[in-house]
Amino acid sequence: MKNKQLNGLGRPRLLIVGCGDVGMRLIPLLRSRFRVFALTSQSERLSELRSAGVIPILGNLDNPQSLYRLKGLADIVVHLAPPPMQGSLDQRTRNLVAILPRHGRLVYVSTTGVYGDCKGAFFDETRTVAPVNARAERRVDAERVLRRWARHHEGKLSILRVPGIYAADRLPLERLRQGTPALLDSDDVYTNHIHADDLAQIIALALFRAQPLRVYHTVDDSALKMGDYFDQVATAFKLPPPPRVPRAELSKQVSPMLLSFMSESRRLSNQRMKTELGVRLRWPAVSDLLASLQSPPT
Repeated sequence: MKNKQLNGLGRPRLLIVGCGDVGMRLIPLLRSRFRVFALTSQSERLSELRSAGVIPILGNLDNPQSLYRLKGLADIVVHLAPPPMQGSLDQRTRNLVAILPRHGRLVYVSTTGVYGDCKGAFFDETRTVAPVNARAERRVDAERVLRRWARHHEGKLSILRVPGIYAADRLPLERLRQGTPALLDSDDVYTNHIHADDLAQIIALALFRAQPLRVYHTVDDSALKMGDYFDQVATAFKLPPPPRVPRAELSKQVSPMLLSFMSESRRLSNQRMKTELGVRLRWPAVSDLLASLQSPPT
């Protein structure tokens, strides 16, 4: 670490970009090792971030001029911010790259959606990306932009490809209450998951152990079809399971965005994550969390 990035206590500076739920779970894992800054575009979150033990910086990735205070602020960056909602390019990441330091260290939280529909295939990180919608194309664009930054500025970049994030307060309960249908088993897709606390832990480990320009599947051990996932949650909360319908019927009942999530099937190996980062999942499968929620407190 550069000496100029050390404060009086000898802690290097780290910047979290996009400090939402996962970022807030990450902060307690970092405070003792780093002097943590967090970028937020919402002035009403400043006091919340200060209370969490970080130094908030008000700025907006959609407004490059608001980011000038970040230049040279920290050599280590965790990029959690999503791309814009429109277009095929991630201009927010482009704006961030403009203030990243030479020789910096960056962990980018991307998505498993970059692979598109893989027809249920099981694969590792060597598979070529094949995005099938603009949302995933923006993530692929962000990865490419960050790789260029790393190569041209001798930066250390690690990419975590993340699936659906869940937690006790991030389960599809409202969907189940509304009776939104799921696919028949014969039409259903494999989906991947990671608990928000496990994701925070993996990000922290990646800062120290990830290899430069390396991709890691940040997924748990479960290999669930989407309808089975909804059934498990419904059973745990004593809710009716979702009605099952064929794909042709589903397309008439759900939004195009939801249909796109239910049209991509893949199973991802997490062996590299476990071997290289030394990850030990607290929640290896969704069923482990659901069982804990049903167990009486000890």
